[in-house]
Amino acid sequence: MPVFTRFHQSSRPGDGRSGAEPQPERAQKADVPEEAETAGAGTRLSRLRTWRTRLPRAARALHLTTTALAAVLVLGALLLPNTLPALKAVSFARIPAEAVIGAVVVLALPPRPRLAAAVLYGLGLTALTTVNLLDMGFNEYLGRGFNAALDWDLLPDAQAYVEDTLGGGVATAAAVGAVLFVLLVAAVMVAAAVRLASVLARHRVRATKGALIAGTAWVTCSALGLTLFGGPVASERGAGALRVHAQRTVESLRDEAAFVKQSKADTFGNTPPGQLLPDLRGKDVIFTFIESYGRSAIEDPVMAPGVDRTLDTGTRALEKAGFAARSGWLTSATYGGSSWLGHSTTMSGLWIDNQRRYRTVSAGDHLTLTKAFQKTGAWDTVGVMPGVQKGWPEEKWYGLDKLYDAFDLGYRGPKFSWSTMPDQYALEAFQRQVHGKKRDKPLMSFVILTSSHQPWAPIPKMVGWDELGDGSVFDAIQKAGNQASDVITDTAKSRQEYGKSIQYSLTSLTQWLQRYGTDDTVLVFLGDHQPIARVSGTGASRDVPVSIVAKDPKVLDKVADWNWTEGLKPGREAPVWKMSAFRDRFLKAFGSTPHPSTG
Repeated sequence: MPVFTRFHQSSRPGDGRSGAEPQPERAQKADVPEEAETAGAGTRLSRLRTWRTRLPRAARALHLTTTALAAVLVLGALLLPNTLPALKAVSFARIPAEAVIGAVVVLALPPRPRLAAAVLYGLGLTALTTVNLLDMGFNEYLGRGFNAALDWDLLPDAQAYVEDTLGGGVATAAAVGAVLFVLLVAAVMVAAAVRLASVLARHRVRATKGALIAGTAWVTCSALGLTLFGGPVASERGAGALRVHAQRTVESLRDEAAFVKQSKADTFGNTPPGQLLPDLRGKDVIFTFIESYGRSAIEDPVMAPGVDRTLDTGTRALEKAGFAARSGWLTSATYGGSSWLGHSTTMSGLWIDNQRRYRTVSAGDHLTLTKAFQKTGAWDTVGVMPGVQKGWPEEKWYGLDKLYDAFDLGYRGPKFSWSTMPDQYALEAFQRQVHGKKRDKPLMSFVILTSSHQPWAPIPKMVGWDELGDGSVFDAIQKAGNQASDVITDTAKSRQEYGKSIQYSLTSLTQWLQRYGTDDTVLVFLGDHQPIARVSGTGASRDVPVSIVAKDPKVLDKVADWNWTEGLKPGREAPVWKMSAFRDRFLKAFGSTPHPSTG
């Protein structure tokens, strides 16, 4: 018998008709599937709701697993350190006060406020995790924690660095991945907080006893100052981290207001042009920054042997060419990156250690050392910056008559990771297009070398100066070099390659001076900052080497009272000044007369 007939007969008992009145039967047939579908959906929902009864062991295992995972995530977020060296298992062997307080709060609230509190708690954990991870990255690369008031402006620069180093696809993927990661952390933390709040509410009596015991243990450990694995058992790491970031933000905003006033006062702000740098008139003065040239390059046991040999070789070669040198130390305003902060601090005489200060001072008219040369009218002033690849409005603030950026130097060779061209080529182009040309006035040059910029792969090699051409000679060297991705992920290799890059930059500069320097050339060269922390070492100073080189002995006589070390390598006991002190010392040493401005 057909199925339809069986169903129809059982639906209408007592009806002896068989197949009569087919139209009503078709109508009934149309109604049955909808009812069956509804019944089926209800059955499936019922099965989902009752699976715990049918599979109690699996249900209990899943319940315990998800609850334990939620607890691990919450406790882990509350105890997460903000530096990579501290990221150890023992760092999580603590009692976090925030967990105890959170448990007490959700136990005291009715259902809806409890849910809202759990969501807010989860979002708080997201914020805490995010700032701790940012702190890790900033401490690893810049030697300091993340500043929410100042550092968002650095994120585009970070993306540009990744793009130049590893490619646009990787940079885009990293940016998208970072956003998705934060959203994922938020979803997971909120879910974990809601889960734990629900469990605590269902087991209110036991949860209350547990919170009381945990709270008593925390207070006792705190009062007695008990420690475990080098840290306090009673932890308030989460609240402390957020408090530090809040204080850092408030202090940064206050600092900005104070710095605006400070930047308007200038020891040489009203000095007449004729009283600026009279003892350097007629000299070609070159200020050169070597990227990431820090004290660790000269004193670290891994990097120092090669760098020290290069400095010794350069000193002897320059002495043979008639030059003499004096060297000391400056403490940089930045560390691991943000080179422009080091440049601007040295040239302005102000301590510019964050992006907001940089924007404030570069938008004003505070006298830079380079602008002092321009103000005299006795020098032509130029900037040679192969790292600049877009508009650079700071050119005016620095007092440069002409800027030569990455597109003005005629380079047709390959990029070396972030660096647009090898230092040797940049210096040769500077000689060909600027320094080697006849002019009515001496030249003041501001040169930024980039070959020693991280990730230190691939690194250029020296070629014959007469073979440089348009830079195509570097094609084979670039292709044979290390891949940036291989060096970035290997700390030991990063340190080795960093040392080699500094050797290359120093060799390029000293050979250029030996080849093209004259009796009137005065070269001042220095580092902008130390390399990143995993290269310079944990707890490394912020010191960078600085040297003055000249043929005319009268130039070095002017700085004799600085007590700097003879040669290109500063001694360990050579004086250490703040980088912001250099401008005024240099101006005074070469005859400038202070005439303060108060703004």
